[in-house]
Amino acid sequence: MHIQLNESYILDLLKRLLDTPSPSGFTHDIMKLIRSEAEKLGIPFSQNEKGGALLSLKGEDSSRTVALSAHVDTLGAMVRAVNANGTLAITSVGGFMMAGIENEYCQIHTREGKVYTGTILTSHPSVHVYADARDFKREEKNMEVRIDELVESKEDVLKLGISVGDFISFDARSVITPSGYVKSRHLDDKASVAALFGLLESSVREGWTPRHDLVFLISNYEEVGHGASWIPGGVNEMIAVDMGAMGDNLSCKETDVSICAKDSSGPYDYDMTGKLIRLAKELNIPHAVDIYPFYGSDASAALRGGHNIRAALIGPGVHASHAMERTHKQAIINTAKLLAAYVAG
Repeated sequence: MHIQLNESYILDLLKRLLDTPSPSGFTHDIMKLIRSEAEKLGIPFSQNEKGGALLSLKGEDSSRTVALSAHVDTLGAMVRAVNANGTLAITSVGGFMMAGIENEYCQIHTREGKVYTGTILTSHPSVHVYADARDFKREEKNMEVRIDELVESKEDVLKLGISVGDFISFDARSVITPSGYVKSRHLDDKASVAALFGLLESSVREGWTPRHDLVFLISNYEEVGHGASWIPGGVNEMIAVDMGAMGDNLSCKETDVSICAKDSSGPYDYDMTGKLIRLAKELNIPHAVDIYPFYGSDASAALRGGHNIRAALIGPGVHASHAMERTHKQAIINTAKLLAAYVAG
C-alpha cells in the first residue's frame, strides 16, 4: 500500500504545536488544539483522567490493536518562590541543563489566566558587575526570572497575581528554514505528534485502512516519567514515537529516522524492532539503529505500569535534545512513512 503524506499539513501543524505553550502539567491549551484537529479530520477523540488524548482508527482486522504514542508536554518550570527583589525563583519541570535555558525569554501563566513575559537569567547576570559571572554555577538555586513589569519587591509581584506554583513556559522560537530544517525548543516531542497527525490526515484524505485497529495516545506527562503509565485495555503492541538523540557513539542524523534498540529501561521488542529495520531498508528510508542509555519513553512507562504489551521506539533525529533543538523535515516525514508501512502490513 502506497501512502501519500501531506508535507504542508504536517509542517503547518508542527508550527502551531510548537507555538503553543505546554509544559508538563499545563497542557490544557494544547489539548484543545489536538481535539480541534481530530474533529476536523473526523477522528474519534477522548481523554483519560490525566488529560492525555486518545484517538482511534478502525482497522481491517480488529483481532489486534496497535498503539502509537507521542507526547505533547514539554520541558518548563514553575514558580518556586517570589524573591524580595521582585524576581522569581524557579523549580524545573523535566530534565534539562540550567545553562540550556539561560537568557531565554519565557511566559508566566497565573492560575487566574493572566500571562506575563520575562527572561530567565542567573542571579549574577552581568560581567560588568559580578567578578564570578562567567564561572557562576548554573544550577536551579542560582537561576531567576526577570519579569517584564514594573516590580521592585515581592509585594509588587504578588499584586500582579503571580504566586508560587504558577507555570513558566519557555519561548519555542520555532523556525522552518528554506533548506528544510526545523529549529525550535520542544521538538521533543511535538515533531512526532505532527508525524502521527500526518498519518491520520493521510488515512482520511486517501481512504486507506490500517491492517489492525490503531489507538493514538497523545500523552501529557512524558517529561516527568508517567505519560503512558496507563494505556487502554486491549493493546497488543505499542510504538512510542519520540525524538532520536545525536552525539558520541550514536549514528543518528537530523535527516534520519531513529530506531532505538535499547534505552535506560532495557531492550525493546526484538521482533518489532527487527520489522521496523527491515521496512526502513526495503523503503530506502534513511535511518539509524542506536542505543540511548540516558533515555526513557512512553513505551517504557507503559511497560513499567505492568501492561502486557510488546513495545518499540522510533522517531525523527533531533540535535541538541533538551536544549535548542533542530531536526529536518525529511526525518519527520520519513518517520510517518515508516509508521505507515508498519501499520499497513
